[in-house]
Amino acid sequence: MQPTRCLLLKQGEIFLKGENRPTFQRRLRQNLEQAFPAECGRIRVQPRGGVIVLYPQREAELLAKRMAEVPGINVIDSALAVPKEPAALAEAALAELRRVWGEDLGDRTVPFAVAAQRRDKQYRLTSEQLNRKLGAQIQQATGWPVNLSHPQATVRVEINFGEAFVSVDRRRGLGGLPVGSSGRAMVLLSGGYDSPVAALRMMKRGLSCDFVHFSGAPYTDPSSTYKAYALVKQLSRFQPASRLWVAQLGTAQRTLASSSDPALRTVAQRRLMLRIAEELAARHGAEALVTGDSLGQVASQTLSNIATVDEAARLPVLRPLLGWDKEEIIAEARRIGTEEISVLPDQDCCTLLAPPRPATHSDAETLLKVERRAGVEDLVADTVSTLQEFRFRNGEVESESAQAAPTAAAG
Repeated sequence: MQPTRCLLLKQGEIFLKGENRPTFQRRLRQNLEQAFPAECGRIRVQPRGGVIVLYPQREAELLAKRMAEVPGINVIDSALAVPKEPAALAEAALAELRRVWGEDLGDRTVPFAVAAQRRDKQYRLTSEQLNRKLGAQIQQATGWPVNLSHPQATVRVEINFGEAFVSVDRRRGLGGLPVGSSGRAMVLLSGGYDSPVAALRMMKRGLSCDFVHFSGAPYTDPSSTYKAYALVKQLSRFQPASRLWVAQLGTAQRTLASSSDPALRTVAQRRLMLRIAEELAARHGAEALVTGDSLGQVASQTLSNIATVDEAARLPVLRPLLGWDKEEIIAEARRIGTEEISVLPDQDCCTLLAPPRPATHSDAETLLKVERRAGVEDLVADTVSTLQEFRFRNGEVESESAQAAPTAAAG
């Protein structure tokens, strides 16, 4: 048997699911296969308990990077599949160390450790014996010291029933649950930092996420739509498929503004957005709404205003960032690749007709009177009838509605 490059994908939370585990594992495998890059050629998939082994034809590093973006996987080990003989294990360990640390291992001093695990309990060496034997051979070949407490390099060896896996290169996955295993949600997506981060948090809890963005058109330029388009394009890397609807809210905002106390405009607009998102959710099978609200971050996100806004919705409104501060949110946006999009300037619909001093306290009864004066049901229907739709798959645009798409500006 020749050494074969493979990836070991290790599940985390799924492995604790008991009788429901096969359902989660099937969903995870579907999501993984839909994310396979074409550049990797044919990829053989072998599930082995809590580990999924992938054997790509080529471009294993590209595949490893892509698998790190699929929720449901905790760890990705790039490994060599080799025979279980100690000599083959030692040869593979040194080959992997050279690949990661450079061809001439004697040029540096790297404290290392060997971590062996036996799934095949009939193997003639115990894990501890294998650790010692391989450690001695690596130390003799490299001159490196063993450090079991704080190794800079860890050689991982897994003894399976048919073969063994040797790895040095490990990267963290997203963890969580497979997208689609918990249902579907509609995300209210702004162009800022918060809502994209909230969306990914919900994807990691198994929700398939669709998106609705509210522009101030025809009274604002299309810059916020460009940003929403680019944000969903990035977020679609984390789930098999994404849909974005753009709602032109400017006319409805002006109608609401003429029917309410200026201090209540922001809360009235938030309630209108929830109503539109809920109508869209009903049409496309979403069972919850998701926002990027953070308690107390702005006037519309006080406890009183959040309660008033929620009164407008029948579906549950999920707020995964409620206890996060802005620095935490921006750091996470940077990590997932949305910060550089969110930081771009735009004409956000929330700034259109924004009051100089928005109310920090409100009640649903007052807002219901405002909505009756404005004819909120007609506002919802009119806005939904002119939605613009975009579809994405694996970080690429799949289709666009008939109206002009912001592809050039979104990059």
